[in-house]
Amino acid sequence: MDQRLSFVTLAVRDLERSRAFYVDGLGWEAALQVEGDVLMIQVGEHVVLSLWVAEHFEAEVGPIVRGEGVAPITLSHNVATPAEVDTVLATARAAGADPVHDAVEREWGGYTGYFGDPDGYRWEIATNPGPIGQVVLP
Repeated sequence: MDQRLSFVTLAVRDLERSRAFYVDGLGWEAALQVEGDVLMIQVGEHVVLSLWVAEHFEAEVGPIVRGEGVAPITLSHNVATPAEVDTVLATARAAGADPVHDAVEREWGGYTGYFGDPDGYRWEIATNPGPIGQVVLP
């Protein structure tokens, strides 16, 4: 198996609300949309974010764990500067992200903040000054 990731699939409650957030609010471009089923957005050269209606996700993958708290996953969007972190968080806030946690300097040297998408998935917006942080920048 090659060491790579091809798709990140998130189960969503309301596909149109997710589309409004990601496409209309954040300004991302849909690569494929099947009405009432799935929205796919190419987020990297070989990586697609797939937003799949929760009922259809469960039918194929299995029951979703539900309850209080946040999903035990974060998606990270890294940028080159702290100013870019603040700009992206402001864009997410304007798109209706809730909650939005303002960025702070982290003990490891980075600058990060978070926002929640319509289903509560947490996106980390970060600048990472270390070598691994440079690997993920375009």
